[in-house]
Amino acid sequence: MKIKSGYLIARLAAALLMFALLASTAIWLGRPDGGTATAASQLVFERAEVTAVLEDNAVVDNDNAEGRRVGSQELEVKLLTGEHKDEVLTFTNYMSALFNVDVQAGDRVIVRLFTNEDGSYYAGMFNYDRGLVIGIALLVFCAVLALLGGWKGIRALLGLIFTLGCVWFILIPGLIQGWPGIWLTIGVCAVTTAACLILLNGFTRKTFCAVLGCVGGVAAAGLFAGIVGTITPLNGFNMSEAENLMLYGADKGLKISGLLVCGVLIAALGAVMDTSMNIASAMWELHEHNPRLTAGELFKSGMNIGRDAMGTMANTLILAFAGSSLNMLILVQVYDIPFRQLINTDFICIEILQSVAGSMGILLTTPLVAAISASAMSRARRSPA
Repeated sequence: MKIKSGYLIARLAAALLMFALLASTAIWLGRPDGGTATAASQLVFERAEVTAVLEDNAVVDNDNAEGRRVGSQELEVKLLTGEHKDEVLTFTNYMSALFNVDVQAGDRVIVRLFTNEDGSYYAGMFNYDRGLVIGIALLVFCAVLALLGGWKGIRALLGLIFTLGCVWFILIPGLIQGWPGIWLTIGVCAVTTAACLILLNGFTRKTFCAVLGCVGGVAAAGLFAGIVGTITPLNGFNMSEAENLMLYGADKGLKISGLLVCGVLIAALGAVMDTSMNIASAMWELHEHNPRLTAGELFKSGMNIGRDAMGTMANTLILAFAGSSLNMLILVQVYDIPFRQLINTDFICIEILQSVAGSMGILLTTPLVAAISASAMSRARRSPA
């Protein structure tokens, strides 16, 4: 009993030490760099409430705007935040088919404040205030996950928060400061995978197998993308955001060339993690019900299980690409772009490479997890997972 308690204390201490190390790294990366503030950071946006529509010249446009109202409104708004809180301003809200913030009295909006050299200021429409609705949607998602998943759902939510925190506070700042992108991304993927799966299933043999398989699958996806990108060639400079990244990130140390592979690694992580955990968990159940199964028999069963997951998980990444790029795919057909031009366009090639590389990671994860699990579990005694 004392040995077990000591083991639990040691695991908890190791987890706390790792968390402290990651938190320290995030704080260090997020320290002020003392550089000149960017133009975007100096823009001022405030929440406001429409107190009155003084004039409304908008009309319904069925020909070019699919029934949306196009024109202008003269609005009176009351600022709800900022140093000018509770002040009332008036401005003209111009509405087109694309920029169309059609409001009524009582609606909440986000306005941008413009300050003149003499200190006077005026407002312009930015967008609807969607913060409350988005916040409620997130709370509903968390509540449903906790309700249906129980403690595992709550632990999964904690794992998701941890993953997002690592990406936002460690990966992105590290990339901006010029850290080796691919190795940094693999490290973040390994840490987040281990954290998520340990939160879900604890420090178990099947978790260990799933973590190793997931890291290997993600690395395989990155290696595949790197090889194809080198031959093609495709790299971060082919991405649509490359010009802005060069203008605003290069002076801080950002290396653009490896960002394409980094994106592949992050995009593939979720699906590869799902595949690796499913296979490892299923193989553990087989081992628990029949501890006499040899490593070869376990590996064969793991491959059979994995083959059923390959197609659906590969479809997940391909359909995610199709969904995120649906407007572009529609434009391709509308413009009737020749196939030779289409298949050699940077955007299309990058999206195809990301989807195929991620799917390749899933495919290679299956035999990797099956082999690791078969080797580890064939030596294990019958014990709780």
